[in-house]
Amino acid sequence: MRTLSKLFLVLSVLSFAVPAFAQGGGSSEVNWVAISAGFSMAFASGICALAQGKATAAAAEGLARNPAARPGIQLALILGLALIESLALYTLVIIFAKVK
Repeated sequence: MRTLSKLFLVLSVLSFAVPAFAQGGGSSEVNWVAISAGFSMAFASGICALAQGKATAAAAEGLARNPAARPGIQLALILGLALIESLALYTLVIIFAKVK
């Protein structure tokens, strides 16, 4: 019971201290578009890397099972990798269009 009352005391003190951290009338604005653009490029690059690794692993497994199907697998792999990479490029183009 004593720990619970100390917890409520700390929470009440913190709730009254919140206005002390409010920003004044300064002009320090954060460019959230640039920050979110960086995160979106990081996510797009990470997803592209995972997808390209999975596609390459599947192509290598397919070639190991059936070496005679090499031309078809190679064409599908190159086309798939180009489409996967386009996700990162489209994200980069959108970032350049939005960030000033």
